[in-house]
Amino acid sequence: LGPLIQRVRATTDKHVMVKLTPNVTDIAALAKVAVQAGADSLSAINTLLGLVIDLENRRPLLGGVTGGLSGPAIKPVALRMAWEVAQSVDVPVIGIGGIASGVDALEFICVGCQAVQVGTMNFQNPQAPSQIAVEIEKWLLKHDVTKLSELVGTLRT
Repeated sequence: LGPLIQRVRATTDKHVMVKLTPNVTDIAALAKVAVQAGADSLSAINTLLGLVIDLENRRPLLGGVTGGLSGPAIKPVALRMAWEVAQSVDVPVIGIGGIASGVDALEFICVGCQAVQVGTMNFQNPQAPSQIAVEIEKWLLKHDVTKLSELVGTLRT
């Protein structure tokens, strides 16, 4: 990973964001390698490797037998990994994985992410990002938080 990021970094002065795979033993170590190689920010996480089965036909539902799974079911894993990444590096981390509501997005902010990305929910509801933004605003108002940045990394452990 490091040499690839170094080659990309050498070819551009644009922002380089690296999307981290969760399919590793130590995502914090991977994050550190990415930053040392020149990443300006990180997104955590990509899809989890999984297997989905059509039991009636006893066939895998994913074309390559196994593949990337996403959506609300992966949120607890994504939150844990985003937290580990945010704790290990000094570059912005974008949280990804199972965000379906404003509260979901705010949980990623709370663990240290500076922003979030909505993915799978766009397939179910193309208005999801707008609805999530409204829910975030309502939560912030209700809790007297004037700036979203005040919530970044406030998880109490």
